[in-house]
Amino acid sequence: MKVLFTKNYGKEKFDKIRELGYEVIYYDENSVTNNADVNNADILVTYNPFKTLDISKMNNLKYIQTTSIGVDQIPLDKIIDRDIIIANNKGGYSVPIGEWIVMSILEIYKNSKKLHEQQLNKKWKVNFSIAELSGKKIGFLGTGTLATEAAKRLQGFDVEIWGVNTTGNNKNYFDRCFSSEQMDEVFKNCDTVVATIPATKDTIGIINKDKFELMKKGSVFINVGRGNIVNEKDLIMYMNKFRGVALDVFENEPLDISSELWQFDNLIITPHNSWVSDKNQERTFNMIYDNLKNYIENKPLKNKIDISKGY
Repeated sequence: MKVLFTKNYGKEKFDKIRELGYEVIYYDENSVTNNADVNNADILVTYNPFKTLDISKMNNLKYIQTTSIGVDQIPLDKIIDRDIIIANNKGGYSVPIGEWIVMSILEIYKNSKKLHEQQLNKKWKVNFSIAELSGKKIGFLGTGTLATEAAKRLQGFDVEIWGVNTTGNNKNYFDRCFSSEQMDEVFKNCDTVVATIPATKDTIGIINKDKFELMKKGSVFINVGRGNIVNEKDLIMYMNKFRGVALDVFENEPLDISSELWQFDNLIITPHNSWVSDKNQERTFNMIYDNLKNYIENKPLKNKIDISKGY
């Protein structure tokens, strides 16, 4: 069975895959194109080679393992009728993203952006706009691995943590959970709302002026899910309502220099950077190895995607 990698994990790691019984081939993600070698691959382990790689020509393809959490980069129209398995890297970046969420919340309540500006300008001035996180309600849209890792890390801050998931099922590290139909309760009552949900047909544009209108004056909004779940025009209209906003994802990336979002002092912008970690490659390879081992042994795969739902 042949597996195509578009990232070079090195000879030692590729040899571990070979020991499972696979033939391993490698072509760089930025330049891989269709040829006889590529087209005969049974498995594709990749992020996003689809600008140059046409998977409709990979007639033996049975399974795509992505190194990302999101799978919206995959041209599903080319595989929807082929019964191809897709699995993602759910949980692979949850620790660094959870840390980024906590960092962003603290940066906003402690006004570290302003303090940093004062340092750059060599200005000594006590800032009295600092607030405590203690006693706040923090609501997460989504209670998956991203939200869970953040909620776990917030346990020592004396906060109440609410979550929203499809059914309202209780989850570890969350004090209260609500169903998707009850989502407005989080927007109305929480001091901070953190969006961690994926982009699906049901969630694109779901966070709009109606949701921002419900939120408290001086509250905090954070998005680390997908950029297109937020209506950015509506967010711009409501920016002055917030103590602070932190965005790591945007409707269009990279964020255009002409975007109005750049102008707000109460906005923290990071370039889809929350997932980055010195431990990513090892964690991702371990996930790939485990799933390839399961696949060749006819065992259930981790993180299998329901294409109809998009997650």
